Amino acid sequence: MVNLGFSIGDLRFKNPVLTASGTFGYGSEFDDFLDVSLLGGIILKGTTLEPREGNAYPRMAETPSGMLNSVGLQNKGIEFFEKNIYPRVSSYNTNVIVNINGNHIDDYVGLAERISRLDKIPAIELNISCPNVKMGGMAFGTNLGATRDVTRAVRAVYPKKLIVKLSPNVTDIVSFAQAAEEEGADSISLINTLLGMAIDTGSMKPALSTITGGLSGPAVKPVALRMVWQVARSVRIPVIGIGGIMNTRDAVEFFLAGASAVQIGTASFIDPGVSLKIVGGISDYLSSKGFSDIKEIIGIINRQGTGKS
Repeated sequence: MVNLGFSIGDLRFKNPVLTASGTFGYGSEFDDFLDVSLLGGIILKGTTLEPREGNAYPRMAETPSGMLNSVGLQNKGIEFFEKNIYPRVSSYNTNVIVNINGNHIDDYVGLAERISRLDKIPAIELNISCPNVKMGGMAFGTNLGATRDVTRAVRAVYPKKLIVKLSPNVTDIVSFAQAAEEEGADSISLINTLLGMAIDTGSMKPALSTITGGLSGPAVKPVALRMVWQVARSVRIPVIGIGGIMNTRDAVEFFLAGASAVQIGTASFIDPGVSLKIVGGISDYLSSKGFSDIKEIIGIINRQGTGKS
């Protein structure tokens, strides 16, 4: 029997495969395709204090080896979540984690305080790729000071596990990861989507109503893998790898680079049951290589003397 479990502090996960926020809804949308409770955890779609309608259509576009989205955090707000979503997701026998978003630090703090009262939610994922209104729309996650400020503020009011999700749209990802760790993050997840755009040559207009959007899918995997490798060597807390993971082989690459867990995103749009297939695939891979525990391969390329970039 292969041990796939990992931990963030004293929070245990049965296996290292989670679903990425914004690609798995609230879990119940996938009940017809897989047993959600068999996953290591699910990251619910982004939640804000107040309801959001999201961006105007079109807000998704297919690109070579990936997709662009600018959904705009459409959701019905925390009150709706507490009354209608929480009772449903609390029945899952796995770790249910809420991704939180805001335009001000106070938004994040307010959300964290309310979610901390929900017994069946053991962690939050802090999405710092949102625009900081007080800083003229610059994302929290692309300004080192803002990253520190929002992480510190949430840590002060949130006693459970805090995962900080980093933006790749920076020049030095390590500095942002270290800042989040220093301000109290229990784990780092990366990467969020890369900023990109597409143009419809027929209409001669941008493919998205917002012109630019977040690029995800296989096209971003080499960038995500590089950033996970850099961060995993630079922090002491668990790193969760995200970006273009479509199958078992992709997931294993992230473990070898230093990730303790992975999130499956765009792949779920193509195959709704892929996350559970990857769980089984990881177990088969470890057995075939003679390993009995997932921890044996985490960051193995560094233990083999890989040089620095």
